[in-house]
Amino acid sequence: MAQHWQETLPVDQYNVASGGLLHDYDRKVLTFLYQPLIGPACLSLYMTLWAELEENRLWSQSGTHHNLMTIMDMNLKDIYHARQKLEAMGLLKTYVKNNEDGRSFIYELQPPLTPEQFFLDGMLNVYLYRKIGKNQFLRLKRFFSDKLPEAEPGYTEITRAFQDVFLSVPPQALMHNEDSAADLGEDEAQSFIGRMEPSKIQVDPAEFNFELLMGGLQDSLIPKKAFTNKVKEAISNLAFLYGIDALKMKNIVLSAITADNELDIEELRKAARDWYQFEYQDQLPALLDRTQPYQHKAGIEKPKTQEEELVLYFEKTSPRQLLIDLSGGAEPSKSDLQIIEEVMFKQKLLPGVVNVLVQYVMLKTDMKLAKGYIEKIASHWSRKKISTVREAMELAKSEHRQYLDWAEGKKTTASSGKRKPVRKEVLPDWFEKKSEKGSDQKQNSAAGVDPDFEIEKKKLEEELKKFKSGR
Repeated sequence: MAQHWQETLPVDQYNVASGGLLHDYDRKVLTFLYQPLIGPACLSLYMTLWAELEENRLWSQSGTHHNLMTIMDMNLKDIYHARQKLEAMGLLKTYVKNNEDGRSFIYELQPPLTPEQFFLDGMLNVYLYRKIGKNQFLRLKRFFSDKLPEAEPGYTEITRAFQDVFLSVPPQALMHNEDSAADLGEDEAQSFIGRMEPSKIQVDPAEFNFELLMGGLQDSLIPKKAFTNKVKEAISNLAFLYGIDALKMKNIVLSAITADNELDIEELRKAARDWYQFEYQDQLPALLDRTQPYQHKAGIEKPKTQEEELVLYFEKTSPRQLLIDLSGGAEPSKSDLQIIEEVMFKQKLLPGVVNVLVQYVMLKTDMKLAKGYIEKIASHWSRKKISTVREAMELAKSEHRQYLDWAEGKKTTASSGKRKPVRKEVLPDWFEKKSEKGSDQKQNSAAGVDPDFEIEKKKLEEELKKFKSGR
């Protein structure tokens, strides 16, 4: 993936266009419904671009990205990644043109979904519910809705139809000459200011293995015509939302078939949600970056050392996939996944940092994922505001040496003038090897290099390399 400076430079020009007339009500939708999912930086970028459009106009004047950086008080990297999130949410379309003078962009703002579309979306509403909780979700639902008007008894509708009010005219009156025909037609160089239908979030159906799903349903007598385009789009969205593969999707599809041999999309959604909540103790999925965000990557394209390979692997791998690799391809347990999920949500650690944490904890606990222990370290890393893989690895090394000091009883209290016994932490066998080593390793440790940590890290690197090559 290209870096932000390869995609956009401060001198690059841009214009803002509107894919439809934006209403003031859209500000409330963006603020209360979209902002919890995309963050304040994305909302700020959208609002800033919107402000550049003149009232009731579809185009802005040209500007440079340097101007945008100055107005928003943000660096280009953050603006670039905010732009990507807006694109992924269907709120922005980006066009680029390369010429001799440099690049020029068109940022076409897309209207957000209406509150009704959002709350019935099937994906965004689920993510929002998980993000803000039940009480706030219901509060927003009430905010964007109202009671239906109650018709009082005794009233009868007397609204007149068009033909009841207006007279028809002779055909000659509807005829026009060539000049008037041109005036009455649409101008190819102009576009009417209006409101386009906002586009919903749609995961590419090609991402889901429909062939495997159809193969598993051959004996179920479900006709292929039941899998309409809308049904396939719903299945691919649900598969992404809840992490359902083709084999598990089979039972969900079977539970949504109607008496007319058609698939009810609402039943599909309900069955998928029920399956996920059963699997994950009434939880709902959350919208997270699946791997380390680009702005927090080390920018390694061709690793030259084993450590760089490990950094790149941690950045490109999701925590769930790391657990699978460490177990030789076996699916991780529900309890392990729940521990990882709680760490990512409660401590706000990024996926790459969580990968380092998982590796570190497993090295210390004989390949076990101890909940209390991992949460304790995660809390420390969160307070230290660790956001990159390299920062996490460096902190893990420093903490490793500190724990070795505690294990050797070097921490004492001086309040009474006597050496008090210090509780020795339960550690894996390889942690005890340091005391058995010779003076060479002591010298290395004094120089800031922990030989035991390096040995174990190399072992894990070799294991991960085998797992990746065998996938």
